[in-house]
Amino acid sequence: MKKMTYRTRIKMCGLTRIKDVEFGISQGLDALGFIFYEKSPRGVQPDFVRNVVSKVPPFVDCVGVFVDRDREEAEEIIEYCGLSHAQLHGREDKKYCERVERFASPCHVVKAFRVSSSTKKSDFTPYDDVVHGYLLDTYKKGNAGGTGEIFDWNIIKQLDLQLPVILAGGLTPENVETAIRTVRPFGVDVNSGVEIEPGVKDHAKIIDFVQKVRKVDSA
Repeated sequence: MKKMTYRTRIKMCGLTRIKDVEFGISQGLDALGFIFYEKSPRGVQPDFVRNVVSKVPPFVDCVGVFVDRDREEAEEIIEYCGLSHAQLHGREDKKYCERVERFASPCHVVKAFRVSSSTKKSDFTPYDDVVHGYLLDTYKKGNAGGTGEIFDWNIIKQLDLQLPVILAGGLTPENVETAIRTVRPFGVDVNSGVEIEPGVKDHAKIIDFVQKVRKVDSA
C-alpha cells in the first residue's frame, strides 16, 4: 500500500468579506475563522456570519473566536450562526469550556494560549479532558491575540501537549514551511500574514500560503 501523505489542516481567520471566504474555500481551506470581539479590527456581527455559514459547503469548519465573552452570549452566537467550533482566547476556565462543549453541541472548543518563555505544561493540563485542541499564539502584554508576531516554536516540544496543536502567531507564506517542519502541528492558523489590511485578504498570498503548506506536507 502506498504510504499516505500527512496533511496539515489550514484555517484562515479574521474573515470579514464574502469574496475572501469564497476564495479561501476554492483554495482548499479546512476552516474559516470569524472574530466576535469588539476590540478587534476584524470583528464581525452574527448576522454576517450566519449568512456565510449557510452557504459554506460540507466539510469546511466555521470557527467563532471569542475573548472572555459572557458564556450564554457566546452559546447564543454559536447556535444562531451554526458554528462548528468555538476558539476561546481569554481567561475562560475549565468549567466555562466544559459547559460550552456540553450545551452548544455539536460545537467543539479549541482553547487558545499565548505562549512565552514562562508558559508551562501545567497551564494546559486542566483543559485536557474538556477541549478538543490547543491553539498556540504569541504572547504580547495587553493583547488577546492576532499580534502578527511569531514566538519561539521550540518551546512547544517542552510542553509535551496531549491534544492536537494548531499553530498561530505571525505565520506567513515565507515562514510557514519552517514552522511546520519545526512543530509538526495538526493545523496552522493564518490571519494578518495573508492580508492587504485588517480584514481584507490578499488572494495571491492565500494561494502562496496554501501551496507552501502542501509542499512541506509532501516533502
